[in-house]
Amino acid sequence: MSIAQNLFKENFTQSIEAKQKALTVLEAPVISAAAKIAEAFKAGNKLLICGNGGSAADSQHFAAEFTGRYEMERPPLPAIALTTDTSALTAIGNDYSFEVIFSKQVEALGKEGDILFAISTSGNSGNVMKAIEIAQKKNMITIAMTGKDGGKIGKMLGSTDINICAPANRTARIQEIHLLVLHTICDIVDHILFK
Repeated sequence: MSIAQNLFKENFTQSIEAKQKALTVLEAPVISAAAKIAEAFKAGNKLLICGNGGSAADSQHFAAEFTGRYEMERPPLPAIALTTDTSALTAIGNDYSFEVIFSKQVEALGKEGDILFAISTSGNSGNVMKAIEIAQKKNMITIAMTGKDGGKIGKMLGSTDINICAPANRTARIQEIHLLVLHTICDIVDHILFK
């Protein structure tokens, strides 16, 4: 068997095993997160989403599923990826620091009743943690999506917040679980609100 064949089988096997483990531990937090998001939308509130790198891509993907559609035809829902406004990101990063690129936007756009959906595979992203701090000051709910042991983010969440911590240590596996979680939340939210 070639190296490529070994890596192919290893990656698929690890992904399947990680998702099977996630199936046993993530049901409650994922269902709770979807319910809180649906409640927020029903009350006229919005979802603010942030993360870095692959998590930035997930932020945009997640927002698009709500403002466009996931699978069913339905009215658009208010979700904003804080990773997409290059003028805001570069101005804030240049004038202040990279650490506050999300928190400044949460301060400007967030209000009580809104939800911050904070994505960090390590659970230790400084700029995501700063965004959570501002969300907490504004009495927003935070739904964190992390990996490994949840990192510092897992420890800073309040009693009304939710941590969806992917039960994996490898970044690729965490991100694969995160994408499945995002799609599952979209599916549940759509069914709560429109079925």
